Amino acid sequence: MARRIAGIDVGGTFTDLLMRDAEGRVHLAKVPTTAANQAGGVLAAIEAAGTTPDALDLIVHGTTATTNAVLERKLARVGLITTEGFRDVLELGRRTRPRAYSLMGSFEPLIPRDLRREVPERMDARGAVVTPLDEDAVAREARALLAAGCEALVIHFLHAYANPDHERRAGEIVRALWPNSYVTLGHELLSEFREYERGTTASVNAAVQPILDRYVARLQGELTARGHQRDLLVMNGNGGTVPARHAAREAAKTVMSGPASGVIAAAATLAQSGLSNAITCDMGGTSTDVALIAGGVPEVSAELSIAYGLPIHLPMVDVRTVGAGGGSIASLDKGGMLKVGPESAGSEPGPICYGRGGTRPTVTDANLVLGRLDPERLLAVREPVPMERVRAAFARDIAEPLGISVEAAAEATLRLANVHMSGAIRAVSLSRGHDPRGFALFAFGGAGPLHAVALAREIGIPQVVVPARPGLTNALGCLVADLRQDVVNTINRPLDEVEEHLVHATLAAQRDRALAALAEDTGEAVAAETLHSADMQFRGQTHLIRVPLHGPSSTRAAMQAAFESAYFARFHVRLPEIRAVLVNLNTSVIGRRPPFALDALLDPVARTGEARQGNRPIYADGAWHDAAVWRREALSPGDRVEGPAILQQADATTVLEPGSTAVVDSIGNLRIQVSA
Repeated sequence: MARRIAGIDVGGTFTDLLMRDAEGRVHLAKVPTTAANQAGGVLAAIEAAGTTPDALDLIVHGTTATTNAVLERKLARVGLITTEGFRDVLELGRRTRPRAYSLMGSFEPLIPRDLRREVPERMDARGAVVTPLDEDAVAREARALLAAGCEALVIHFLHAYANPDHERRAGEIVRALWPNSYVTLGHELLSEFREYERGTTASVNAAVQPILDRYVARLQGELTARGHQRDLLVMNGNGGTVPARHAAREAAKTVMSGPASGVIAAAATLAQSGLSNAITCDMGGTSTDVALIAGGVPEVSAELSIAYGLPIHLPMVDVRTVGAGGGSIASLDKGGMLKVGPESAGSEPGPICYGRGGTRPTVTDANLVLGRLDPERLLAVREPVPMERVRAAFARDIAEPLGISVEAAAEATLRLANVHMSGAIRAVSLSRGHDPRGFALFAFGGAGPLHAVALAREIGIPQVVVPARPGLTNALGCLVADLRQDVVNTINRPLDEVEEHLVHATLAAQRDRALAALAEDTGEAVAAETLHSADMQFRGQTHLIRVPLHGPSSTRAAMQAAFESAYFARFHVRLPEIRAVLVNLNTSVIGRRPPFALDALLDPVARTGEARQGNRPIYADGAWHDAAVWRREALSPGDRVEGPAILQQADATTVLEPGSTAVVDSIGNLRIQVSA
């Protein structure tokens, strides 16, 4: 039976929607995000797509609610109950600094010290009881935290990953007297060693749990009131989805769901394009997100930090973010050197050309000055701004102090932004043993296609892929994402001391737990795939390498060989004399949703119009060039465009640098061959 499915991504500036109707046609919408209540933007996007909630069979939703709450520290008031003597673990953290080369800096933990309470209890690293749990102290401290105005609570005991009995009992006591469901037990969210990371992950979960719960309940209520009968799915940071009724229970997993959805869309696009290796580059208004896809599979990591001092040790698509976006401000530092970002004009006031009150030159303004953007086609413009005003800002802030032309100042702004982005690309490729010359650059977001060719040339990447709808790629990710459940357990023992039956039993239990969670929403998954892996290290080392395991019956010899192979691929060093340690066992169960044919994104009506739209001068490599202007929606598979050229569409603009060539493939991607 044909179904109507909508993927909706809420960004900082726009809320994007892609909907596939019962006939297989695709409908698009892009509306301003309603920051005060994101549900308003979601409903507006549904209306703009020409449908109503009651007509939709499924809504898959990506939200920035939890990510923004953490970054802006607009969080719930959280209390902590922990092992006696360990209240300061979250503040001591690791031996790091907010700024690596500075003696100055500050860090504010999510839970202030007066809300971190201790109770007598203790487990050792093997799970044996050292000090029994003082149950009266648990109840007493919970009541004190309630009186202090805490809305959510974390219970985080030492070595609970090895034996969670004390955490479970404390949870029973607290839940009997706590007025809501916002109680997070550290081991339930993450059964992994390292008290700091596990505690911080639990703290993030508790701090965003009420925020996400209220938002999802409000959105679900609005949809239900308008006739939508299904529980919507919510994107997680691991690239999978979960039913909304379960999303708030593990709210920390939704952090970074927006960037993850774009990477999932890229992987789906590559699979239907016959490509398997790509580096994704999602450039928006305030930042650029970069990730690596090898063999068709996005890199996933459980060692990411959303900000300094806030590691979240949950499996997430490994996305690196740099402060280079369309709104990044260009200025001179105290030494007279040009800098771009991390300060951003944001959406309010935004770049000068948006006419919202911005007065400082940005990357978007630089693209406009150099002819790469059409001033008549800019989105989100409140009042048109004369080009002279934009040029005057570059002259005042950059060109005149440096003694260069306005064009040179704007081009330097773009080049420096590209340098920041290329650093992130090298971090996800070269630093991990991947040669970027063997990958394509998959560029999307509102600004990604503007910079992609110059960025690829900077790094030596031979091919750029720009999807059919680059500005709506994150919404596409919601549309194509599968369901996913991840489970982790710590072993933390030398591999040659680990009994194989323990490995097999742990992986089997993880698989059963994940399948049971997936079975709660059997209506969406048409098939289930189970993936096993191990986090391993050489003894004495700190960082982990994730090694795929071929089935739940892996032997010690097979794990040792797989780890040594992965270590050599990463560092080109062999250490046969050092023992390997099995730190964690991981299982992921992926519920595959029905596939979505991406050629449906092509608009047959638009292709009947005239593709060539004239010419416009653009500035590149220190000179003006006469560039052909094309309407991208009118191009058909097989069409070829020579650079310099500008390809315009409703949601993005693609710039072909001189010497580059683009060909439209069978599903509407631009395959751009980059000149040396």
